[in-house]
Formats: sequence, structure tokens, C-alpha cells
Amino acid sequence: MALFACLSLSGSMAFAQGKSPESKPPEASAPPPLMLQHPSLSAGLIAFDYGGQIWTVPRAGGQARLLVAGQGQNSGPVFSPDGGLIAYTGTYDGNTDVYVVPVGGGQPRRLTWHPGRDVAVGWTPDGKNVLFRTPRTTPRDLEQLYTIPVTGGFASPLPLPSGFEASYSPDGSHLAYTPFSQWQPAWKHYRGGQTARVWIAALGDSGIIKVPRDNSNDRNPMWAGDTVYFLSDRDGPVALYAYDTKTAKVTAVVKNEKGFDIQSASAGPGGIVYDQFGTLNLFDTATRQSRAVPVAISGELPQTRAHLETLDPGQILHAALSPTGKRVLVETRGEILSVPAEKGDVRNLTQSPGVADRDPAWSPDGKTVAWFSDEGGEYALHLRSSDGMGPVRVISLGQPPSYFYGPLWAPDSKKIAYTDKRLNLWVVDLDHSGDHPTPVKVDTDRYDSPATRLDPSWSPDSRWIAYSKQLQNHLHGIFIYSLADKKTQMVTDGRSNATSPRFDRGGKYLYFVAFTNNGLDPGWLDMSSMGRATDGRVYVMVLRRDLPSPLAPESDDEPAAGKGGGDKGKGKAEAKDDGAPDAGDKKDDAPKGDGKKADGKKAKEVRIDFAGLDQRTLALPIPRVNLAGIEVGTEGVVFAGASPIALTDEDYTDGDEAGPPGVEIARFDLKTRKVDKFLDGVDAGSFAVSADGQKVLYAQHGRWFVGGADKAPDGGASALKLDEMQVWVDPRAEWRQMYHEAWRIERDFLYDPKAQGLDLARAERVYAPFLEAMAGRVDLNALFAEMTGHIGVGHTFVGGGALPKQDRVSVGLLGADYRVVAGRYQFARILEGESWTPGARAPLTQPGVNVAVGDLLLAVNGREVTTEEEVYRYFLGTAGKQTVLTVGPKADGSGSRQVTVVPLPSETKLRLHTWMEENRRKVDQLSGGRLAYVYLPDTASGGFSNFNRYYYSQVGKQGAIIDERFNHGGEIADFIVDQMKKTPQMVNATREGEEMVEPAQAIYGPKVMIINQMSGSGGDALPWLFRKANLGTLVGVRTWGGLVGIGGYPPLIDGGSITAPRWALYGTHGEWEVENIGIPPDVEVEQDPALVRQGHDPQLEKAVAVALDQLAKNPPVPFKRPAYPDRKPVLPDPVR
Repeated sequence: MALFACLSLSGSMAFAQGKSPESKPPEASAPPPLMLQHPSLSAGLIAFDYGGQIWTVPRAGGQARLLVAGQGQNSGPVFSPDGGLIAYTGTYDGNTDVYVVPVGGGQPRRLTWHPGRDVAVGWTPDGKNVLFRTPRTTPRDLEQLYTIPVTGGFASPLPLPSGFEASYSPDGSHLAYTPFSQWQPAWKHYRGGQTARVWIAALGDSGIIKVPRDNSNDRNPMWAGDTVYFLSDRDGPVALYAYDTKTAKVTAVVKNEKGFDIQSASAGPGGIVYDQFGTLNLFDTATRQSRAVPVAISGELPQTRAHLETLDPGQILHAALSPTGKRVLVETRGEILSVPAEKGDVRNLTQSPGVADRDPAWSPDGKTVAWFSDEGGEYALHLRSSDGMGPVRVISLGQPPSYFYGPLWAPDSKKIAYTDKRLNLWVVDLDHSGDHPTPVKVDTDRYDSPATRLDPSWSPDSRWIAYSKQLQNHLHGIFIYSLADKKTQMVTDGRSNATSPRFDRGGKYLYFVAFTNNGLDPGWLDMSSMGRATDGRVYVMVLRRDLPSPLAPESDDEPAAGKGGGDKGKGKAEAKDDGAPDAGDKKDDAPKGDGKKADGKKAKEVRIDFAGLDQRTLALPIPRVNLAGIEVGTEGVVFAGASPIALTDEDYTDGDEAGPPGVEIARFDLKTRKVDKFLDGVDAGSFAVSADGQKVLYAQHGRWFVGGADKAPDGGASALKLDEMQVWVDPRAEWRQMYHEAWRIERDFLYDPKAQGLDLARAERVYAPFLEAMAGRVDLNALFAEMTGHIGVGHTFVGGGALPKQDRVSVGLLGADYRVVAGRYQFARILEGESWTPGARAPLTQPGVNVAVGDLLLAVNGREVTTEEEVYRYFLGTAGKQTVLTVGPKADGSGSRQVTVVPLPSETKLRLHTWMEENRRKVDQLSGGRLAYVYLPDTASGGFSNFNRYYYSQVGKQGAIIDERFNHGGEIADFIVDQMKKTPQMVNATREGEEMVEPAQAIYGPKVMIINQMSGSGGDALPWLFRKANLGTLVGVRTWGGLVGIGGYPPLIDGGSITAPRWALYGTHGEWEVENIGIPPDVEVEQDPALVRQGHDPQLEKAVAVALDQLAKNPPVPFKRPAYPDRKPVLPDPVR
């Protein structure tokens, strides 16, 4: 662990912090504002974090002193009551934990060791324990508040079901706290179900008092004397308020009409320190006055240093093969590198720190490399000699600016086709348009959806482009565009989903993939599209009417008299196959042009006879599979990629990080008509064929290879020398580029072109000054979150980036809770999972282990366990490994035994499963077995799996409780709603056995859905649809209110991400009914902490009561079988 404390630093950088910013940007001459965050106050000092390090400064301001630095990320310092220690949150070895360090400097001490995120929150009033929050024992989303001794040891939970921020009353009997976190704390004017609120809990019985509010966001409570101070947006930008615990009245103490939001605050002796996004300020509780605290930072800021960095293969975003497969272009860290397949060195073709160079492509003649670059402020097409020498040719792609994708060279190396974010397909002629070529729009797709893939393909003579476009029925059709005529024609029938068009290199055929059993599959946002096995075939379209079928019946015959050797299956019409039209052809559909290939030789002219193409379309003898796409090799060779079956949560085992098994590639040869397995386990989107058809490029689990295209590599492929990839990284230049990129993404991807009324250009100017005084990448993420929060829309998320690298050290978990008995850790609860269900394995309930509640944990791998350290410290490095436990009934070790277990890397799935099963049993018990219980963790694969498993397995119950609390969304759950709509239609009577109601797989009685503030996105849509369908009653509290969708953004150059919602859902009556509102319940029920403490789940219990009341009013009525009909048949007399 690389932690150290510094007493002083001499600086290579110095920034001064001045007055609080107004709504206008600072003057050019003013020092840049500093991203000083999470301040804490003692009698003489202010502590804060900056650039992932902990600093202190005198209360009067001045030169800041670095206290804690290192390779990790450190944040959230909190002074102890006597001011002698600082607790803070540190992330080291891939784990976030609570640390303490003396104010005067020294070695920090790690207090918590759980692999979950433990975050320092405060101290107990006596200074003996650190208060922190952690999700370690909660089933989903919520965090709980714990205390742990400052000397280390057992962490004790507070008697509250959840908590996020908190502050003790001076006597320690009460706690002011916020009960839950927010997914987007910077969302301005947010008024959905996750609005923050401050509660005051009596720790004796967990009774609460709510600080008055009108759906405002109240957070960051601080207790000082008889007053609870807090931050709130109730009057506009976030300001400081006070709640008098005696009068129960709220007053504003620091107003904020037009300034930046106050981000955080902390009470200390005689005052409150707060950061107003760029300044530290001190509020004097006696004088009720506030002043800015000037802070000077000097010293080395290691995350800002420019350096040569060796890149990891996982940082490759795109790769392109050279024409003969000797080299590979890779896009990584904003640069374009040329990597040898075997011999030579890695070359940086762009050498442009702080510029995003994307999507490289190599011309078929090998002379030129093309890519998109934002070097000029907006993306343009750049061209350069493939050896990296000489000037760069820049081609403007016109107005309005956009994002561009997939530059595809024509075989003659004179033209490039590409697509853009605006759904357009373009082609630019680099040879015939002078110095300033003008792109020509080919076509525009119909829908902006994940299915948008125009996917162009050039004909061998560079005169035709085939592409796939969405139709009104949401299927795709294949279109062919003539560059000569500037016209396009659809060549498929529109009744199948036709994609991935590819011209054969001989120019006689067009291959494509088509699915004819799509059904509901194209409804990409609909859950009803899930779980459907679709399979496609590869088809070949014979482009000329004078060509024979490539799949004509074959026959082995001796050559006829007077003939030379013959080929199998050849007919007369194939004698003339050079592409020239027959003399008798009156119509020539081939476009005019020079028709030369890149090597200067005249290319075979591709002629397309559009009439009758549908009758000249044949299915290749390749098995029907879930095809992902095709590529072509040499003439007559097709590579087909088959995707794995869509996986759900249950398809993964504990700790499985490998992900899906990858794409399987088959090779088909039209000449032999044989299909051979070529590759498997190929990373999606990585497979490519060289321009000459002789080599292939692919990746497997992040490792890249170049191999021959004529047969399966079988280990003979060359692994790329990716360990030699190095680029010059200038963090500040990158931050400036990513800042502009972030605003470009909002400008170009946001579904609302007016950005909810926000002037994006002005907002970019307002926040730009913060760029120059950042100390670390975490500061940039904080800036992104705050500035995009002004858009006021859900799903505006920020994450990742080039944070300091850490080697993750795992901590194993046993699926248990502990208590302290006689100086030992005792098993207080053992989670019971399902050993046959991946992710729900409980280590202590495996056969032969036989550890029981009440047993003591005495040793781990022979090391004695005591309560001087947190129990999880003893499981460092044990996740997924055989671990020997010594357990027994007595603290002295008598009667102990040893058992071998395999600890889990995470208990998240196990705890969720346990909570779900406890709820199911509780509903069964409360309802006397009459009601089903189904939990839906999301509206994606997890919710789909759970509904199919648990809803239908409880058919026969008289009603159902559908629990969608903590539902993280995904798709629109139309499938679930449609299934719950089913009503009895008829009864199937049989001679033996019980009667069967049709439809059979249904629960017909009352349905109650439980919702809460952690149900969002698809979790907002589900109760919305439930209510629209009049399916039943909603119980709980208002949902999140974030019904928009995200996806498909370019990653930031250092691997970070930012989103701009590109899909938004409104009601059929023309109203934004859910976004920033949420779905309110029919029956509102809070999770009262006092009731939860007594073992109740108020929301679940109320849902059961509502369903039972509805059952009592409308009990199920048994169906009465009618009397069998008496047809009074008249039989003829018997034959005598």
C-alpha cells in the first residue's frame, strides 16, 4: 500500500483560490478556481480533498499542506471531535475502505476490509468510533450506517434500515441523516422519487422526525447544538439552511440566488465550512456571516505530469488490417498506431496528444491511412501516407458537425464511404473533387436505434455500394446505390430482416444475411423481443441474368467427344463470365467510369440486372444459426459469424468474469460448397479480412491475432506485439479535449435539440475555467457531473477514465453476518442460497461444511482470528480459493474442527437471492398460501428470467405480489404486463384428472405491485404500464422518474464515459408523464425505521393486506362443469 503523509512540499505548480464565483465566468486575469471538495472543519484547520489527495489549510486560509497521497484515490476527510485525527475514504488495491491518519502526519491506518465500498461519514461524539456507510449487508442499492472503533475491530450497524449522510446529536442519542443516496446528485431541479430528505432518528427506538420540505432536495445534515444545518435546493441553487430542533422551523442562513451550487459542507467549532464548486467558504455560526477562504496549492500534482505510457490491449477501441495483413492499425488513447503482424516496430502515425483520432482504415493499395480527427475542433476526415511521413490531408465533412463512423475505402483507393450519427450514409470522392472534395449523401436510415447499421459494402469496380437500411416495419432491407446515376434501389422484399450485404470479390454475386422468423425480435426496446430464438441464413444474389446458378446441380461426367477437360456443374452460359454484357443485351445497367483497381489494372466491370434479382437469390448451404454478420475472403469465400445465445444472469457462475463465449466463425467456399469451422471465441466486432482476401484479423479475450484466411489458424496465427504500444500522454491536453468532447456529445446525442432550454455553448464557457487547475482525473468527472446536471434530465452519467492504476487484491466472503462473543467472531447469520443456481452459492452450506449459527470463527488458513481487526482482513486474497477455516463452540478452541470452503468475491447476488426467498416465504405465510411473490430486479435479462421462473411456477395461486423495488430498468416490460393481463377464457374438461383453465399459464386474481424510489428507467415504465392496463394497485413510494434511454456514445480518449439521453418516452396523449416526476403509488407506504427494526417490511405487508382485501371482495369463483349433453342418438337396428 503506497500511502504516505507529507509535512511540506516545494512546488512545481501554484494556483490561488479567490472569491466565490458568480454566474458569469471569472475574468481572464483571475486565478482559476480550484476543485477543492468535501471540506471538514476543526478548531484550527480545514481539511479537503483535491486531485485524489487529502490536504489541510488553516481556517484563515493560506498555503495548503499535503497530508495523504499515494497511488490510490483519497477523498472525504472528516475531523475527529478533538481535531487530532482525520478519517477519510481511500481506494487502494481496487478496494474502497475507511482510513484514519493523525492531523500532524504519519502512517494512515486502515479500519475496514470488506470488498464492498466503505465510505467515511463522520465520528461518534466521543471520538472513539468512525461512522461510515456500506452496502455490505443490504440486498440491493441501499447502504447502511456502521461504526467501527478508531483502533480497528468489529463494525456495528446502527439500528436504521438504510442511511447515506449522517451527523450525531451532541449527546449521541439522535442522528440526523439522509436515508438513501441519489443516482444523479447533480441533477438540477430534480423532483422525482429520489429527492433527498433529512430525517432525525432517535437511536433508542428508531423513531423518526422529518425535516419539513416540499419535495426539495435536502442533504448533508450537520448537527451543531440545537440546530441541524443542511443543504437544500428548495429556493433555487443549493444553499445552506438550518432546522431548529426545538421549534421545528427551517430558515435560510446562506442564500444562493445565482451562484454555483454548494456541493458539500461540514460543521466544526464555531462554524461551517462549505465548497461552492471552486471556492471554500467559512460560515460563522455566531455572526451568521460567510467569507471565502483563500487557498494556495503548491507542490507536485502527479496526475498532471505528461509522460510516455505503455498501453494495455484492453484500451484498443478499433483495429484495421493492412491490405496484405502485414500490419494492423489500432485506435487507442486517441492515437492511431501501426502495429506489425510479425516484424518491425510499433509506429504512432498521429502523435497528437489531446486530440481524438478515431476509426482508422487502410487503403487497398496500401499507400494511405484514413481516420476521423477532431484536431480542428470538429471531426474531419484525415488522410496520411501509411508510413506516417508527409503532411496530413484534411477533408471537411460539412455542416452541421457530427460524429462519423467506419471509413470504408473503395477498392480503387479513390473513394471513401462512411456513416454519421445523424443516420446518413455518405461517399466522398478523393480523386475527382479537387482540393476540397464534397461528400455526397447516399441515403438516410429511418430510425435511430441500436439496430441502425447501414453497413456499406463496395463492389469490386468501386461503382456500386450495397447497404442495409431499416424499413417502416422495423426490418432491414438491402439497397444498392449507383455512383454514376446517384440512385438507389431496394433489392430484397422487405418481408425478412436482411443485413450485412457483401459483394463477392469476383463481382458476380452479392451475399447477405436474412432472418425470416424475426417475429417480435426487432422491437429492441420491448421485453417481448427477449428469449426468442431467431436464426438466419446466408443468401447469394446472382447479379447478372446471364450467369448460371452457383449452386446448380453437380454431376461427375467424363468429357464429351471433342471437348477438353470439363468442370463440374458448368453450363454454357458460364463460358462468358468476364462481366461484359452479351452482344444481345440491349440494356446496360453498369455505371460508366474508368473501372481501374488500386493496382492500376482495369477492374472487372460489375453489371447488375435488377429485373428478376429476387428470382436469382439463393440460400447458401450454411446451417441456420443466430448470425451476427458475414465478411468475404477471396472470390467465392464467405466467413459467417454466429453469435452465442443471449445469456441471462443464470448463465454465469460465481466470479465468472469471462463474459459471453464469443462469436463462432465458419468459412464457406462456394467452389467446394463446404462449410468448415474457422474460429470460435472471437470477440464481437473484431473479425476482419484483408483487402487481398488472404489474411484475417481477430481478437480472443482481448488478445489480437493475424492469421491466414485459407484455413483455420489452429494456433498458427501471429499474436500482435501489443506490449510495445506506447504513446505520449499529456493529461491536461487530454482533459481539455475531453471537456469539449463531453459538450459535443450532449449537443449531438441529446434527444432534445434545445437541451431542455440550456445554452450549451454558454455553459461550456462558464465551466471552462475549472479545467486549468485540476489535479486529477477524478476532478474532471466531478466537473462533468456538475456541468451536465444543468440539462436537468435523467441518465446523464459520468464514469471511468485514466485513474491511477491499481492491482486489485480480492477479499473473500463466506455469506455470513457476525457478532462478537468472548473476544471472538461468532456466526450470527448464515445465508442459505441455492447451490444449483449460479450466483446464489452459499459457501457455508455446501455439503460437508456444516457450519452453524453460534459457531465461532477461530482461524483462517491457520492464522488466529481475533476481534482486534475487522473479520474481513483475515480473508484478504482468498476469494475463489480453497480456504481452511477453524471453527468451534468455544473461544479457547476446544472442540474445534477444520473445514475447507471457497469464499465468494461478492455476496451481492447471494444476499439478493436470500432477501427474495425470505419475502416469498413471508408472503406465503401472511396469505395462507394464496398469494404468489415475484421479485423483478430489472426489466432486462434478470427481470425476464425471474418472471419466467417465479411467476409461472406459482400458477394456481389466487393473486400475486409483484415486487419491483430497486428495479434498475433495461427494456420496456410489455411482456410482463401482457402476461398478467390474461383472464380465464375457457375450461378444458377431461375424463381423468383436474380440469384445466385456459390460458393455463396465468394467475387470474388480484395483483399488487410494490414500488420505491430506487425503481427507475424501465423500473419507472413497468408501474406506468401496470397502471395503464388497470392491472392492480401500486403500493410503496414514488419511483425515480428517469424514463429516457442511453447508449452508443464514443468513449472518451482515456477510456472514460459520458452519456446524453438519446431516447425519451412520452405518453400517447402528448405529455412527458414520467421524466423528472416518477410514478406515484396508489397507497403510499414508507419503510418506517422503527417497524423495520422490529422485523417488519411495511411495504410488503401492506401489499399483502391490499391483495387479501381485494380477494375477500372478489373471491375466485369455481367453474361449474355443465351437464354432459344428451344427443338422444338414434341407432339403426342391428343387422340380422
